[in-house]
Amino acid sequence: MRLGHLILRTTVGAFFVGHGTQKLFGWFGGHGLDATAQAFEGLGLRPGRPNAIAAGAAEAGGGALLLSGRANPLAATVLTSTMLTAIRRVHAKNGPWATNGGYEYNVVLIAAALALAPPGAGRLSATEHRSDWAWTLAALLTALAGTAAAELATRQAPPPQAAGDAGSEIADSAAQPADQVGS
Repeated sequence: MRLGHLILRTTVGAFFVGHGTQKLFGWFGGHGLDATAQAFEGLGLRPGRPNAIAAGAAEAGGGALLLSGRANPLAATVLTSTMLTAIRRVHAKNGPWATNGGYEYNVVLIAAALALAPPGAGRLSATEHRSDWAWTLAALLTALAGTAAAELATRQAPPPQAAGDAGSEIADSAAQPADQVGS
């Protein structure tokens, strides 16, 4: 059973590191920080640059924590919060299916992150933890609180001073399932 956790955490962790570094540095075919910040502005995540840094750092950092098998509850919390924001801001309007730009993939990533939330999910061990449900619930509730706080902060941010068409083109690309900037 713990071998499955090892496979899950390394796979999910590695892809989150990649996705976060796409946002932050433009690695792996990503858009980089400036374009991600513009896209976030277009999605109403203002100010765009700090939100882009937070999302990229959460994905890259949370993924790295999963890869290492350390601080799994923290990793699950930041990754779940980031995916909930992506669902709310990008994918919810498209329905559940990824083929339509929906939230299906994000929900699978949330489920994987929460399955890895309990401490010890990174070790090869035959020992089952009885408090797994408590860690998973704590990670989910903390992620929901973080998502709500980010949403409130975004609503209180002033609108951009000069909104041009360049940012909207990048924001539109965020809704495309193949190369999502905002999720």
